[in-house]
Amino acid sequence: MTTTRRTFLKLAGAAATLPLLPTSGQAAGSGPLHGLSVFGELKYGPDFSHFGYVDPDAPKGGKFSFRVPYWYYNQNVQTYNSFNSFILKGDAPPRMELCFDSLMVRAWDEPDAIYGLVAETVEISADGNTYIFNLRPEARFHDGSKLTAADVAFSLNLLKADGHPLISQTIQEMKEAEALEEYRVAVHFTGQHTKQLPLEVAQLPIFSKRYYTTYDFKQTTLTPPLSSGPFKVGKHAVGRFIQYNRFKDYWGKNLPVTAGHYNFDIIRVDLFRDNQVAFEAFKKGNVTYQEEFSSKIWSTEYNFPAIEDGRVVRTTFPDGRPSGAQGWFFNTRRKKFADPRVREAIGYAFDFEWSNEALFYGLYKRTQSFFENSDMKATGLPDKDELALLEPFRNQVAEEVFGVPYSPPVSNGSGFDRSMLAAANKLLREAGYTRKDGKLVDPDGEPLSIEFLNNSPAFERITLPFVKNLERLGVEATFRVVDPAQYQSRLNDFDFDVCTRRYSLTSTLTDSVRSYWTSASADVPGSQNLAGIADPVVDVLIEKALTADNRPDMVTAARALDRVLRAGRYWVPQWYSGTHRIAKWDMFGAPKEKPDYFFPVESTWWFDQEKAEKIGKAG
Repeated sequence: MTTTRRTFLKLAGAAATLPLLPTSGQAAGSGPLHGLSVFGELKYGPDFSHFGYVDPDAPKGGKFSFRVPYWYYNQNVQTYNSFNSFILKGDAPPRMELCFDSLMVRAWDEPDAIYGLVAETVEISADGNTYIFNLRPEARFHDGSKLTAADVAFSLNLLKADGHPLISQTIQEMKEAEALEEYRVAVHFTGQHTKQLPLEVAQLPIFSKRYYTTYDFKQTTLTPPLSSGPFKVGKHAVGRFIQYNRFKDYWGKNLPVTAGHYNFDIIRVDLFRDNQVAFEAFKKGNVTYQEEFSSKIWSTEYNFPAIEDGRVVRTTFPDGRPSGAQGWFFNTRRKKFADPRVREAIGYAFDFEWSNEALFYGLYKRTQSFFENSDMKATGLPDKDELALLEPFRNQVAEEVFGVPYSPPVSNGSGFDRSMLAAANKLLREAGYTRKDGKLVDPDGEPLSIEFLNNSPAFERITLPFVKNLERLGVEATFRVVDPAQYQSRLNDFDFDVCTRRYSLTSTLTDSVRSYWTSASADVPGSQNLAGIADPVVDVLIEKALTADNRPDMVTAARALDRVLRAGRYWVPQWYSGTHRIAKWDMFGAPKEKPDYFFPVESTWWFDQEKAEKIGKAG
């Protein structure tokens, strides 16, 4: 749908009762660790100087202007009314996270490793229930005040109590954070937490305790907050743009985890409500970098003068990350979508093969799995390890779970495949629907109506052919576009029939998946469980994945989970590419290789003065 194009949202498990072992080759209870990983050895040793996917000698300066491809929490790519990005209330601009430090940060060339930022080292108690972070005394907020253990403990406890549900619900198995000394903070867990949770906690933003005793954290505000990160809020115009200015006295600029990062003096996020308007801004050079998500624009409109004379270049990068689950999600809290046969029938009305050729220029593949483009995707018959997980639930799940996993039907590509509509009619009759005056009605005489909710008119050309086929089935279907704030509010409150969303998953599953699919998240406002999935079998399999002792066991549990989710018909799967399609004004430098597990352009590329002068963009 990060939503998300790429939302990349971060969201404990009863089985996690064994001592938590760090995977850097040291046992719990042993000396300070410079990094943590859920599985396997750390790539970088204690004395590393920089990550391998950056250029540590990259020059600083210049400006990077773009439309973000992913976002987090309450962020909105079309407008904003608050700089508080970590609560449910309001709409914040994307990339506010650039302003905030965390205890540790990800290495994007490893599947789940983190290394110390504010925390120089971490110690783990013998029982694995307490993580003690030793802070760097040089850490400072932008006003020069010290960043101490009191700030860290305050921040983590505050986020558990009042943070966005995607944070607060994720960290419930964090008991509390406690300042032990000025630069030493303990984070206590319940003993029921997963291996992943301490790593998630270590990546949460750190706030100034002094600042948030003056300002109410639970309220929206357009006052830029006091922060400590590599950037701070600069010029901004609500609904149009926000600039983040590099904080040149940033305390952490010479650390191994930041070397080669944060090279632009200004990162400008431009906000648009229409893809075409955004593209025109790029053509004029007002926006200088674009990850293109419109297949139509990519295939037909990159023919303007700056392309022809080489000032703008196009390229593609492989995206090896899980593509996640993009689709139309049914709100199963509503009676009309309670029967999976109805949901499956509706899916037969979407002709992907026609859409891909007529609308997408053949650029996409059909999404089949909740773990598309990854080894966690279920294929073929379940193997013996998957069966071992699934057999205890044989009487609780559909028989198809033990066969080849469900995949969406393949049409003849005509846009009006009569055999698919006939299959849909059969399912609807089995579910008790009949035709009355040309309309499809349930046994109580209620017509089946569907509103497809969206916040972008760009989806109209895709959804209307779908709507037309539904009308042929007798379904009253409509497509409705609402403003960004209303759209997010309705999703937060589950006030919709069908909505479009993309879930982006990491290569190592984290506690965040509970917000997507568990019973506990089904009725939590603001959770990512838009479909309202509340299945005890799903709950158990998620815990199996999160508490796996090794990566193969996690993958096996994810595949079993995928089979059960796909059998539920909670969505009409859409499409994916597996490729970053990039257009840029030729004024940037980039590392030789992109990391496997992310594409951090704004934090690892740099402004190339010589290139910019050649194309007249040096000013």
